[in-house]
Amino acid sequence: MSTIEKSLTVDVPVRAAYDQWTQFESFPQFMEGVEEVRQLDDRRLHWKAEIAGVKREWDAEIVDQTPDQRITWRATDGTKNVGTVSFAPEPMGGATKVTLRMEFEPEGIVEKVGDVLNVVERRVEGDLTRFKEFIEARGTETGAWRGEVKPGDIG
Repeated sequence: MSTIEKSLTVDVPVRAAYDQWTQFESFPQFMEGVEEVRQLDDRRLHWKAEIAGVKREWDAEIVDQTPDQRITWRATDGTKNVGTVSFAPEPMGGATKVTLRMEFEPEGIVEKVGDVLNVVERRVEGDLTRFKEFIEARGTETGAWRGEVKPGDIG
């Protein structure tokens, strides 16, 4: 498994940053290679993406979601990945520190070479930068889901 952790500060309050991240179907607007994210219910998502030139589809389950703090997921099939995006208020002003930590298992030679060359790490960094540009340009979130998912909840 490979691990990536990236952080950046967005110039919006925690609630706006968190609420925007709960709008999973908007991810293709700022995530490179993500073609579609379909929210199946409060806990389950279906992803379509192109990774290192290879088209992939997988389902993911949200295993922990605490409003204004974190969202943790795991793939339930397809490309193996788990991760957490967390949100913390910056001490100065109404800004938010967004931290994305992800573990994934590269599949096939193309993805393994891409991992060695830090292609996924650069993509994650770019996705966070585009998220920052997306939310700051809007000034407000496109929607929100304020529900909670606790570890061990049955979906």
